[in-house]
Amino acid sequence: MNIHFIAIGGSAMHNLALALHQKGDIITGSDDAIFEPSKSRLKNKGLLPKEGGWFEEKITQKLDAVILGMHAKYDNPELLEAKRLGLKIYSYPEFLFEQSKDKTRVVIGGSHGKTTITSMILHVLNYHEIAVDYMVGAQLEGFDTMVHLTSENEFMVLEGDEYLSSPIDMRPKFHLYKPNIALLSGIAWDHINVFPTYENYVEQFSIFVNSMTNGGIMVYNEEDEEVKKVVEEASNPIQKYPYQTPNYRIENGTTSIETSLGDLPLEIFGKHNLQNLAGAKWICQHMGVDEGDFYEAIANFKGASKRLEKIAESESTLVFKDFAHSPSKVEATTNAVKNQYADKKLLACLELHTYSSLNAEFLKEYRGALKSADKAVVFYSPQAVEIKQLEKITEQQIRDAFERDDLVVYTNPREFKEFLFHQNFKNTIVLLMSSGNYGGLDFDKFIALI
Repeated sequence: MNIHFIAIGGSAMHNLALALHQKGDIITGSDDAIFEPSKSRLKNKGLLPKEGGWFEEKITQKLDAVILGMHAKYDNPELLEAKRLGLKIYSYPEFLFEQSKDKTRVVIGGSHGKTTITSMILHVLNYHEIAVDYMVGAQLEGFDTMVHLTSENEFMVLEGDEYLSSPIDMRPKFHLYKPNIALLSGIAWDHINVFPTYENYVEQFSIFVNSMTNGGIMVYNEEDEEVKKVVEEASNPIQKYPYQTPNYRIENGTTSIETSLGDLPLEIFGKHNLQNLAGAKWICQHMGVDEGDFYEAIANFKGASKRLEKIAESESTLVFKDFAHSPSKVEATTNAVKNQYADKKLLACLELHTYSSLNAEFLKEYRGALKSADKAVVFYSPQAVEIKQLEKITEQQIRDAFERDDLVVYTNPREFKEFLFHQNFKNTIVLLMSSGNYGGLDFDKFIALI
């Protein structure tokens, strides 16, 4: 097929382009800005556009499909030309469904944990040399791309994001996949720029459950009251399999879970990760992996990139990097680290970076999210607030929202860097939580201090 990507440089988009190129399709693309690592990865395969920008002349009748990324605008000149010519235009999730409609689709959904659970499943399958198609939201150890497509594999494992599909398709991505097997890990209000009320947000998960194929299998976290309610109230003919946190203990900085085969020490930790593991086990079993084989593989799972990822370690200091930014994720991650290393001081640094986290009204959702930290720091950029055209927020509003009078707040990247670089890290765990980079923090230089 001849396929053109509008906004090829995105994390998901460039991985799909690479996967289709590897499959043998002819790929072209455009974008107005492409950053690393997308730039190098596209260049290595000869897929990097020769120049930045949008070019109507790239859109011709020779194209079998156009894939439209979220980064593009609804009035993008290439999109308008594709519409004029009557070409088939797909959103990213639409195209993935098209590629997997004759396969068994396994979709992992939830406000949090979906990348980790998808990663766990793929780790186990890869360990046992079970080949599947997949799409996951993080780069995994042992995998070349975040997307893999074939004509022969029986299963397609998809991370099911609830964010919008494309500038011209306002449906959440996970509504388009029609899963045969699915999982719901948790529901905690996010993406308030798209789902302005909690009720509207929860409704998207009900639609997801009801989009399953008849007789499908739904695995769900029964410890999350909202998930339990959404799944158990669903009336469509599906099979329902609840899971919960396995029994566990922490000893000398290692977490072990109780299994039918005895205690199993793990590389990962935190109650939320153990919940994720329990869900992944059910999914793998429904895909034909027995319990013993699952435990053998999961014992050496080190985690997904930027999900409680250990980036530095010395005799008495550890540094973790985590993508956590929503209130529930920040609280769960902070609690997990403190529980795992109760004998050490915890310095937690959170960057408020997303539309939701910088919203003055939504800030209240962070109440108590950093209470487990011995020292808590919040960084945000007033410029980011302006760019997102949000109401200004003050340092005092942030302290009030987190309910910590001792909260340290920085708005200047240089001042935050000076603070961080001049700490005494002896007997300390540093937890860096951000979907950004604290205004340009050089992580390699910081790691060199540890």
